[in-house]
Formats: sequence, structure tokens, C-alpha cells
Amino acid sequence: MSGTVIKLAEVTVLAHERAGGSAEDVFLADAQQYRRELLAHCYRMTGSVHDAEDLVQETYLRAWKSYQGFQGKSSVRTWLYRIATNTCLTALEGRQRRPLPTGLGAPSSDPVDDIVARDEVPWLEPFPDDATDPSTIVGSRESVRLAFVAALQHLSPRQRAVLVLREVLQWRAAEVAEAIGASTAAVNSLLQRARAQLDAVGPSEDDVLAPPDSPEAQDLLTRYIAAFESYDIDKLVELFTAEAVWEMPPFDGWYQGPREIVLLSKTHCPAEGPGDMRFIRTTANGQPAAALYMVNRDTGVHQPFQMHVLAVTGDGITHVVAFHATTFEKWGLPASLQPANDLG
Repeated sequence: MSGTVIKLAEVTVLAHERAGGSAEDVFLADAQQYRRELLAHCYRMTGSVHDAEDLVQETYLRAWKSYQGFQGKSSVRTWLYRIATNTCLTALEGRQRRPLPTGLGAPSSDPVDDIVARDEVPWLEPFPDDATDPSTIVGSRESVRLAFVAALQHLSPRQRAVLVLREVLQWRAAEVAEAIGASTAAVNSLLQRARAQLDAVGPSEDDVLAPPDSPEAQDLLTRYIAAFESYDIDKLVELFTAEAVWEMPPFDGWYQGPREIVLLSKTHCPAEGPGDMRFIRTTANGQPAAALYMVNRDTGVHQPFQMHVLAVTGDGITHVVAFHATTFEKWGLPASLQPANDLG
């Protein structure tokens, strides 16, 4: 993010320092209840939890600065969404979209070929479910699932904004038009084009994912973790559907089919036997997930390696995105796992 991002705590201090700033203080206290849903909104727009956090901070700063001009014609919540949307649109000007490897347009890869990391690509990031609690955000789990957010990245920023405001937040076309400074006719046109694009690249309506806390999702996650931790990689064949996809940004390849996925794991996974990999169950993007810690052979300590986000249907695991571990702290996960005999 360009410029200096002022933290919410700093904005609160500024509000207290202003003479007669009680109205701003009340505003800040009231506005905090919308932080999580604004974070989800900015994540849908950008595909990055890091950018979303900065943009929410910027949203609150802009709102605080312009609070005296707030006339109460809409709710504080609606006003904050308008500011957040325009903050995102400004930030997205001239930026590359955030894809997954499957979104680069290349065919599936050979699992025994070399894997190539492309660190210059601004990859889509996973989103921790402690920030997407369905009880505190607007929209269902589907609105933060990886396939949906990845599909949004194919849209222009304005198309993204219109589709999210209309389809996820259920705003009227006139409200969206006012929010982004466009005519109602332009909003309807943008929505039509966005829907057509989403139909071409988005998740199938027939691909209904099991909720992460459902028995089938939890059972498959348990078996998935057990196969890796026991280094019985062949067991994975039983868990994936015939057309299952595996991808692991920042590596640009993607792999389809259970046997291809198993061969990839055997060829490129640095683990050598049982116990080398340990997992902590979690959720991400409204989907079951597992944080993978890989053993450091010099110390015996398991260190963050990947965040596996699973798509699960009644037929099995249909998709795994194994993200490089850079954001474990956002899930409240430990920085490392000590050897079992050191746990006391």
C-alpha cells in the first residue's frame, strides 16, 4: 500500500486529542463492529488479506477525517462500505489481478517435471476464518470461498465492486450507482458483463461444497491429515475425486487427478517418512483447512510450510490449494511445533 497507514489505535488517539471530539469518539466506537465485514469486503475486492487490512485502516482514517460531513442520510455501516469500496478502487488502479495457478491459462502440469516458483506474481491469498465468521460478516460462506474470490479477480475493479455490492451485499442498483459515482444504467451494464464473465470462469453451480464443520468435511480432513502425517501418500488416492485439482502458489503449475497429485507429492515433497509432517486443523475461506508444519532435520522442530485449503463435496476432495506459509499468525497458530518428546 502506498503512503503511511495509520492504525486504528492511532486514529482513536487523534480523536481524543481533538477539542470537543466526543462525536468522533462515539463514531469510532460504533464503527468498530463493522471491521470484520469490511475486511471480508476488501478481501473480495483485492484477493489479499494483507492489502485488505491496510485498506480497512485507510477506510477508517478517511471516515474519521470526513465524519463532520456525514449527514446521516444512510447508516454508518453503509457509509463505511461506500468509503471502503472507493478506497479499494483507488488502490486497484493499475494493479495486476491476483490469480491462482489454474487462472494463468496454462494446461495442467506433469508432476515429475521441475516445479517453478514465480515470486513476481501477486498470488491470491487465503483468508482466515476468524475474520470471516458468518455471524459477523455480510454474505454467506460462498462469498469468501476461494473459487469465488479467484473468479472475481478476472473482473475489472469496477465490475468487481458492482457485483459484490449487488450480489453479496444486496444493494439496489441506485445505491451502487451513488456509491461508485456512476449512472444506474452503467451499473446494470457492469453487472451484466460481470455475471457473464463469472459464468465463464467461476465455480459451477453444481459444485456444492460441504461446510467445514460438516461430518463429511471433518472426516475427509481427518483422513487427509492422517495420510500425510503417516507418510502413506497412496492413501490420498481414495480421498480425491477423479477430476480433483491441486495447486500450490507461488509455484505456477497445477495438477489434476488423484494419481497425478500423489505422484507430485512423492516427487517434490521434502518429507521422507512418518512424523516429518504435522498438521493443525483450521478453516480458511469458509472451507476446511490444515496448517502444515515440516520438520527441520537439524533441530527436530517443525516449522510452518504450507496452508492447505480444501474444497470438499459429497464425492470427496475436489480441490486443494497449498499456499506457501507466510501468514500462520493470522490464524493464531504457533510459530513452530516442538518435537513430541519435548512437549512435557
